[in-house]
Amino acid sequence: MSDGLISNVSLVIGFAGSGVQSDLVRLAGFAGAIAGAVSMGAGEWISISAQNELIHRELQVERRELVVNAPAEQAELAAMYEGHGMEPATAKQAAAEVMRSPEGALGVHAREEFGMDPDELPVALQASLLSFACFLVGALLPVLPWITGSGSAAKWASVIIGVVGAAVLGAAVGKFAERNKALSALRQVAILLGAVAVTYAVGKLLHVSVS
Repeated sequence: MSDGLISNVSLVIGFAGSGVQSDLVRLAGFAGAIAGAVSMGAGEWISISAQNELIHRELQVERRELVVNAPAEQAELAAMYEGHGMEPATAKQAAAEVMRSPEGALGVHAREEFGMDPDELPVALQASLLSFACFLVGALLPVLPWITGSGSAAKWASVIIGVVGAAVLGAAVGKFAERNKALSALRQVAILLGAVAVTYAVGKLLHVSVS
């Protein structure tokens, strides 16, 4: 949502700064929102799908090793437990108990070696749709003033909506990260205003007017 908000308020203000008509600003805003959301959703799907495929491949390798090279895998598991602070004898006993169940051993090895639970892998489609929806919502917010408005009033409304949205999102990030919410909000607003200033300056520099 933050990506959508920042990228599209910058796009809208950049177009507005160039001097084009309000209907073109509106078109750019909607096009940017849709294109960005599709790109974000597709990228998320590709990323998670590729990650899951790599993990499944590593799980196949690990499953084979647990069968053909069980003693070495058990010793490796015991060494991991020792690295977590277990006494050597306790670590060996724990590793031997885990290795009695091949699937259980596979899960432990996956969590220890890859940092992933094979039963809790992210769902690519779900993540893709969520990214698409969140980006789209954030990107459409600064376009709202241009649906019925134009000129300086619409420009300032877009910026104000962007600032408020960035502050809310920044505060939310601060809350979930257990950091100072005000500082997180200010950081997010500063990033947005910086992006807006750059694109507006570029728009002013180009100053394209379309009749």
